[in-house]
Amino acid sequence: MRRLLWIMLLVVILVGGQVLAAGDVLRMYTALDTNEAKIYIEAFEKDTGIKVEWVRMSAGEVLTRLRAEAKNPQVSLWFGGPSQEFIAAKELGLLIPYESPVGKPFLKGNLKDPDHIWTGFYFGAIGFASNTEFFDKRNLPYPTSWQDLLRPELRKNISLAYPYTSGTSYTVLATLVQLMGEDKAFAYWAELSKNIHHYNSSGSACVTQAGLGEVALGIAFSHDVIVKGVDKGYPVKLTFPKEGTGYEIGAMALVKGGQELDLAKKFIDYMLSKKGQDLMKNWFRIPLNPEAEVVEGAAKAADINLINFNEVWAGQNKERLIERWRDQVGQ
Repeated sequence: MRRLLWIMLLVVILVGGQVLAAGDVLRMYTALDTNEAKIYIEAFEKDTGIKVEWVRMSAGEVLTRLRAEAKNPQVSLWFGGPSQEFIAAKELGLLIPYESPVGKPFLKGNLKDPDHIWTGFYFGAIGFASNTEFFDKRNLPYPTSWQDLLRPELRKNISLAYPYTSGTSYTVLATLVQLMGEDKAFAYWAELSKNIHHYNSSGSACVTQAGLGEVALGIAFSHDVIVKGVDKGYPVKLTFPKEGTGYEIGAMALVKGGQELDLAKKFIDYMLSKKGQDLMKNWFRIPLNPEAEVVEGAAKAADINLINFNEVWAGQNKERLIERWRDQVGQ
């Protein structure tokens, strides 16, 4: 009997005053930067007593992994990444709906999927991360136009991610297509390729590279430019293209066939709460909950010339555009 009692004690974990069954572990994939994801996941674990096991990948890599695991899902939640990536996953039948009661009062329009397949939780716009030492030394103006990226002075000096691995870079591609038209956008990228030093798998990696002077310029989401460049004290300046830029509504979603869907729903609710949304000030993100704090210096939508970005079209056309990009760019 004593042995049985000890066994029973071992299958519960006392965390934060709550009794948590040993099986209460939420498994997720996240497309957020590793250091950022820790902020939210560790706060959730502390506040709820629910353990989280997670793997970080770029959004395109998450989509590929979920597709490969469709018959045997290894996670219950996809956390973070542009909504168009989730729309592509919706088209493939990889996600299931959930309408959070926490987000229901403020998630309207394109901040959520009309069928509740994905849930938005932040906003971010594409911008340029320029190494100030490179530009100042050469007396060059900072780029404020997509056309500025084609300057001969920037030859082999720009870094960004592969659009098939990175949600950030696919947002760049979808932005250019919607801004210029498809054929002109691909002709533009052919010219841009002459100035590309290298491609990354992660969308935010180019910010650090620009900050260290490895390249003159990176193309990334504004919050990543600020937190990984400006806020770290690197010689980095954030600018936006005057013609207009695309943006993301960062999303979360339940994975079809996941085994911990109740826990995943709790995580979604937590990240939409004021407490969860307030944490995003640590990464200069713009939260969607109107009660949440917005950190000083964050790039707000009202201060940026945004195109009428159609994320549904971007998600539905991703496979085709990526195939064309790989055929024409040859990466």
